[in-house]
Amino acid sequence: MLAAMEIRIATVEDWPGIWPFLREIVSTGDTYTWPRDVDEARARDMWLVAPPGRTVVAVDTDGTVLGSAKLTPNQLGPGDHVANASFMVAPWAAGRGIGRALGGYVLDLARADGYRAMQFNAVVAANIRAVALWRSLGFEVVGRIPDGFRHPTEGYVDLLVMYQRL
Repeated sequence: MLAAMEIRIATVEDWPGIWPFLREIVSTGDTYTWPRDVDEARARDMWLVAPPGRTVVAVDTDGTVLGSAKLTPNQLGPGDHVANASFMVAPWAAGRGIGRALGGYVLDLARADGYRAMQFNAVVAANIRAVALWRSLGFEVVGRIPDGFRHPTEGYVDLLVMYQRL
């Protein structure tokens, strides 16, 4: 069920709503390649990206941050026409269509910004829900890094490189 929400560009005032679930997601160590003990200042610098990147939030009708995404060039210089994005949905808000809504919004934003493609560099293969979501939104697996991720319960699992031409 899709939550009643607005997706908009994030501001620094949104950070206190993002940090609790970002910290929870990263600390579990099962979906992100970030250090599990990342401190708040470093996480804020990594998530609230500078232009030309942009960070967005999905907020409930009362202003509660339900999820967030960041859009950046995947590379610099001659590779800056390919976008990269990262997504997080508050675990307590999972299953409500927020990830799908953020994904569609960011793909549209990337197209409007003139990107020609989007590439995800490190999708944890064991993150079956994310892989299924990205496939349903038109991404394909174009590469696999065998044992590229140390999963806390499944051991070494593959990382996927996923791609979509825009």
